[in-house]
Amino acid sequence: MNAWTLVYEGFDPAGEGLREALCTLGNGRFATRGATPDGEPRTPGTYLAGCYDRLDTVVAGRTVTNEDIVNLPDWLPLTFATPGSGWFRPERADLPLYRHELDLRRGVLVRELRWRDGDGRVTRVRQRRLVSMADPYLAALETTFTAENWSGPLRVRATLEGRVANDGVARYRDLRGDHLTGHATGSEDDLAWLTARTCSSHVVVALAARVDADAPAARPSLGTDHITSDHVLDLAEGAPARFTKIVALTSSRDPASHDPRSSALRHVRRAPNFEELLARHEAAWERLWRQARLDVDGPDLSQVVHLHIFHLLQTLSPHTADLDAGVPARGLHGEAYRGHVFWDELFVQPWLDLRFPEISRGLLRYRWRRLPEARDAARELGHEGAMFPWQSGSDGREETQTLHLNPASGRWLPDHSRLQRHVGLAIAYNVWQHYLATGSMPSWCGELLLDIARFFASLAVEVDGRYEIRGVMGPDEYHDGYPGAALPGVDNNAYTNVMTAWLMARAADTAALVPHLAPGAEELARWDDVGRRLRVDFHDGVISQFTGYGDLLELDWERYRGVRRLDRALEADGDDVNRYKASKQADTLMLCYLLPGDGLATILERLGYPVDPGLISRTISYYLARTSHGSTLSAVVHAWVLARSNRPRSWEFFIEALYSDMKDVQGGTTAEGIHLGAMGGTLDLLQRCYLGLELRRDGLRLDPLLPGALGVVSMPIHYRGRRIFIDAERDEARVNGTPCRTYMRGEKIMARTGDLGRRVIHHRERLGLTREQVAERAEMSPGYLKYLEENADTPDTGALYRLADALRTTVDDLLGGGQDRPPGHGPAMAHPTLETLEDTECRRLIEPGGIGRVAFNGSHGPTVMPVNYKMHEGAIVFRTAVGGAMDKDLRTGLEGVDIMIAFEIDMIDEANREGWSVLVQGAAHHVSPEEAGDLAEAGVTPWAGGERHLYIRIVPHQITGRRIHGM
Repeated sequence: MNAWTLVYEGFDPAGEGLREALCTLGNGRFATRGATPDGEPRTPGTYLAGCYDRLDTVVAGRTVTNEDIVNLPDWLPLTFATPGSGWFRPERADLPLYRHELDLRRGVLVRELRWRDGDGRVTRVRQRRLVSMADPYLAALETTFTAENWSGPLRVRATLEGRVANDGVARYRDLRGDHLTGHATGSEDDLAWLTARTCSSHVVVALAARVDADAPAARPSLGTDHITSDHVLDLAEGAPARFTKIVALTSSRDPASHDPRSSALRHVRRAPNFEELLARHEAAWERLWRQARLDVDGPDLSQVVHLHIFHLLQTLSPHTADLDAGVPARGLHGEAYRGHVFWDELFVQPWLDLRFPEISRGLLRYRWRRLPEARDAARELGHEGAMFPWQSGSDGREETQTLHLNPASGRWLPDHSRLQRHVGLAIAYNVWQHYLATGSMPSWCGELLLDIARFFASLAVEVDGRYEIRGVMGPDEYHDGYPGAALPGVDNNAYTNVMTAWLMARAADTAALVPHLAPGAEELARWDDVGRRLRVDFHDGVISQFTGYGDLLELDWERYRGVRRLDRALEADGDDVNRYKASKQADTLMLCYLLPGDGLATILERLGYPVDPGLISRTISYYLARTSHGSTLSAVVHAWVLARSNRPRSWEFFIEALYSDMKDVQGGTTAEGIHLGAMGGTLDLLQRCYLGLELRRDGLRLDPLLPGALGVVSMPIHYRGRRIFIDAERDEARVNGTPCRTYMRGEKIMARTGDLGRRVIHHRERLGLTREQVAERAEMSPGYLKYLEENADTPDTGALYRLADALRTTVDDLLGGGQDRPPGHGPAMAHPTLETLEDTECRRLIEPGGIGRVAFNGSHGPTVMPVNYKMHEGAIVFRTAVGGAMDKDLRTGLEGVDIMIAFEIDMIDEANREGWSVLVQGAAHHVSPEEAGDLAEAGVTPWAGGERHLYIRIVPHQITGRRIHGM
């Protein structure tokens, strides 16, 4: 077992769909399923993030509109033939060897086979495939042919195939899937291209391909919807011959593009050869793994943890941060759920927040951009604020189907799942978690949370001294109404009501963080009132899932043992799951997932409900016995909920969730696309649940209780602009290698680490010490010392002094002996990303004061000078000499006319290869001697020292900023 590879031996037609989904390659912009380039069965799929299309279909006598993520033209097709044989097809070939290997560390899919044709000729074929993480427009397939016992010509055929449709999910095949039209093909120089357009959204997509081969160029054969080129390789026995297909995928959604076809051609023309393309791709993955690192003991567990991280980053990478894309529930790996965005971000973003906050921020922007649509949806139902849809796609309209097919009965049935209003609660929860992780609440994030709060407050109606929320569905999804009721929906779903109470409190906190968006006192008072008087029902000593839940029938669980989709089974039997105390997945218990510790009890008490010591544990046991786990998310939630009360059972659920896609526990669904929420949820279980990692406004708190099978868990996280390293085992936690339970904001971090790791290794080897011996002397964990040796990072002051003592050297020596490096010495990364900072975030960054640069047109031309500055009453203040050059240059000589200047402040963190820069533009005012007395308390000292008593004040007219990642 290799912790970094997933291997499939032999050709298994029945298992191809599952293998294709798990061997998908992507870069956050687009992904391609692991379908073979040849033969059958294969379910090819290439999906571009955010590319949707709508079609109408008549079903059960009704016209329904379905929006799908579009299956784009297939760039993979490539086959070959030996002299006198037909084209290679694995399903009818003699294959002494057939093997797929997915390299998770490098993002490469390898297929190896040996083919014995009808004349006994044996040909070895090795294919390497990538979807570039370095250049998000490119993908490549390299094929190496070796004739083992023969010599002669080998025919190779490469195709760009536009004859594709959305037909990857059997139960959707009664719905139209012909989303592509207007195909065109052509060639330019040695490049082939294909374009198509989506039917209703009119997105134009283009594929361009270049062939690099040990064969003469071939003229392509043009079809209206596909383009093919035939080549001949002259094979000599035992000598490998390579054939490489490099493609570019572009669309009319791309920025900085004149048109997709010319853009695709430019991308593929300037693409390097396969080896260089692979090297850049591997380097990009190496950078991602440094940030995404999450180590557990044992290759089996490590492999599936790596698999989950891998697929998460293929769907949501740094490239996604600048796209208008959400969290597709089934990744970019298939067509299940039509590529829609549900609430799965609730399980994904907490993990991203602490590693890739820029990706998480991009996902929140997806929701924010659809705020107008959500406001309209709320108004149409007579409510205030913003009502987000249960299923979202291109523009934020409700995309939930009105009919769904029950495969067990073959009947089309009404679908009421759009009543799951709680999706808005998930979005608000993610906004708050992002704030806790980053310390930043941009105005647009505050706007998002406050408008969601406004909606839920307007949903609440006062009845007999309590507020009620009626006619909704909870996360359970089985209960979409009361038995025999004329209207769908249930009342006072406990999850919805309690999380609304949580939201009302967070809305008040958010109003204080973005005061310019704060509601009026009257509205805030009503929100507080709603948050204290929402109704929650109880029965049999437990929390009721909704009003009337206790009156439902008990299900004959023995009869339906092992049935995960009870709703389908009961409907096929002529029954209705609404009649029973049976849940598809965690509903009430989701409260224990989102409000761990005493969070749930605190809210219930705030609502005026007494909480006896056994209420939560009784509620957990009650619903656990009545849940069929018809969703992969259910095991995630139950593993979390049981982590501290029933550790063996928690571990069972964790293992089920961890292997839910690898073992396809839902019975064939993984072939239609991986379950991204479950993958993100298992990673978050390791990160926040088993480590007991709690984000607070004043810092981090750790309370680990790790299952023994996990051994040591270690990971770096990115918390409020700082990288810290956490490792733990059993109930012991360490922060930056030292036993610790808390990490407070503002703790000092040493800068200027430079090549710390290399120097640590040098001194350790100089002393002949093992890593474990140095770690023991330095009172830190070996895992953290290993991390410091292998990664450029920023350890705290205490750790550096202990490490210097253990290595019999000095901190200054470990940090480079104080030697200056030339400016700009570090090489730039291939694809740095820039994040635009909001005004409030810019002000927060520059508030502490420090050193900045002032730029203006002086008497001798453009001038830039460093100054010490402080912030005073919203203005920048610094000192200079009376009558000096700056004093003269900043005077216009005209009363009331000031010189406009620029003031720039930046911070560069070379160890983490990131930083920020803020530019302030405004007028420079000379502060009068009378006013200068008031500025003395600001503590401004001049950059150059000496007698510099003139204060200059810059009143900002405009503040802009950027944060750079991956310098």
